[in-house]
Amino acid sequence: MTHSVIHRPEASRFEAGSGASLALCAYRRVGDLLVLHHTEVPPALQGQGVAAELVAAALAWAREQGLRVRPSCSYVAIYMRRHPQTRDLLE
Repeated sequence: MTHSVIHRPEASRFEAGSGASLALCAYRRVGDLLVLHHTEVPPALQGQGVAAELVAAALAWAREQGLRVRPSCSYVAIYMRRHPQTRDLLE
């Protein structure tokens, strides 16, 4: 299932869903480094691949911007280990 992922730079996060069913992948940008520090998916959206879609969108944006990535969120670190094509982004 594909969810609509929205980048909200003013909130430093990527989002899917809304209201009580809001999933997010939050980041901090430090110069040319993107620190992905939190991924959260509410129970109503769990098991649908939302977290993977959020992280994929964040990593695609990092690549477009020429940023290096520090996965301080355990989910992001696992995602990057499982997707070798993203490892070149690691700081």
